[in-house]
Amino acid sequence: MSEKHHIIPVWFFVGVLFSVYGVLIFASGLAEWLHPPNTVLAELHAPVWWGALLIVLGGVYCAAFRPRRQKA
Repeated sequence: MSEKHHIIPVWFFVGVLFSVYGVLIFASGLAEWLHPPNTVLAELHAPVWWGALLIVLGGVYCAAFRPRRQKA
């Protein structure tokens, strides 16, 4: 009765977190696009760029460290 334990890498969860945060920041950046704040350099739309970067980075981490089935 040998049980095999499958360990999921912590970096996979980091990728999921990056993706979730990226989507939230990207969405807030798109909402901010319609009503820009009165701040310096608001026309650069930093939340949109950072959200997109986090989504891409999270996708790379999820793809690189996704859990795989081990052969018996």
